[in-house]
Amino acid sequence: MFDFPRLILHSRKTDAVRRFHPWVFSGAIKKTEGELRDGAIVEVYDDSGEFLAVGHYGTGSIAVKIFAYQPLTDLEQLFLSKLTTAYQLRQQLGFVDCSHTNCYRLVNAEADGFPGLIIDWYNGVAVIQAHSVGMYEQRKLLAQFLQEIYGSRLKAVYDKSASVLFKQTAANEYLLGEPCTGEVLESGNRFVIDWETGQKTGFFIDQREHRALLSRYASGNKILNTFCYSGGFSVYALQANARQVDSVDSSSKAIELMKENVKLNDFDEANHHVFMADVFTFLKDCDADYDIVVLDPPAFAKNLAARHHAVMAYKRLNQLAIAKLRPGGLLFTFSCSQVVVPEYFNGAVMAAAIEMGRPTQILHHLTQPADHPVSIYHPEGLYLKGLVLKVG
Repeated sequence: MFDFPRLILHSRKTDAVRRFHPWVFSGAIKKTEGELRDGAIVEVYDDSGEFLAVGHYGTGSIAVKIFAYQPLTDLEQLFLSKLTTAYQLRQQLGFVDCSHTNCYRLVNAEADGFPGLIIDWYNGVAVIQAHSVGMYEQRKLLAQFLQEIYGSRLKAVYDKSASVLFKQTAANEYLLGEPCTGEVLESGNRFVIDWETGQKTGFFIDQREHRALLSRYASGNKILNTFCYSGGFSVYALQANARQVDSVDSSSKAIELMKENVKLNDFDEANHHVFMADVFTFLKDCDADYDIVVLDPPAFAKNLAARHHAVMAYKRLNQLAIAKLRPGGLLFTFSCSQVVVPEYFNGAVMAAAIEMGRPTQILHHLTQPADHPVSIYHPEGLYLKGLVLKVG
């Protein structure tokens, strides 16, 4: 048995852990025993001495991120088992060795039993992003296990944790394999992936099914894709024979990556117009009427303190977009702000529709796909929400 530091919780603060919620907040801690450091493995007990859980200690408001509810006997075997289970789920979902889609999320943090850890698979390259010091310290072990699971299919493992950890000693690096560039297939569409300097792990895999949904409506229509990043929605729309696609992003790097992806799929560039601009300004100033508008902004709120301003921003953005839709047009609108729960997001979109005074119907409620699962014990894992609206 290991001799880990112990955290003893106040008697009224144990219910969440007993219900398998994977977070222990600092205010729940009554006392500590042993030396604590950021990233250390700790055991959690109630104030009568009953064992509750084991996890990684953190110095922020979330004091422990739990990865097991039994005493730890073999960390390596536990993590290998969890990673294998995550892989088997993606097999069951049809993503492993799929002929038309070779990128997917392998580990989705708390939902896969790895709180603070993301692993995305890009056609032979696994990109690790640890959001906690504890998971970051296991990165080399995780790379070893990825090699065991994937064998010769694994070309490289890239750690991109430094982008989110802000830890002075962290550095983005290849843990296995040599530096390389990537190209993936998603629903048969080709995309270049920049996991080294691109946003997140390189691609917004979580919008896969919503891009496919857009393609069902795209044929013959004039479409505006805002916050386009690498052009996922634009490529799907062009593949589905959209009459015209306008792509907007404020980042020159995103615009170049998007252009590369459009060219990679051999589309007629005459049907694709590109604008490097602030989306709010573009929507306010443009005089076009669109059949479909896509709003997929970055997170407007990173914490609860910013939530009110984020909700107001979603309202204003959706109001501007509704104004640019022709009668009968469709609005694909999203939020990836975890603290803006569906009730708040839907309320912001409804308020925008009220301000515009146009008949509006909800056609689809959207959320993250099955390779981005949510633990039923951790509702905070639901971050992506969206609506498809028909605007009269």
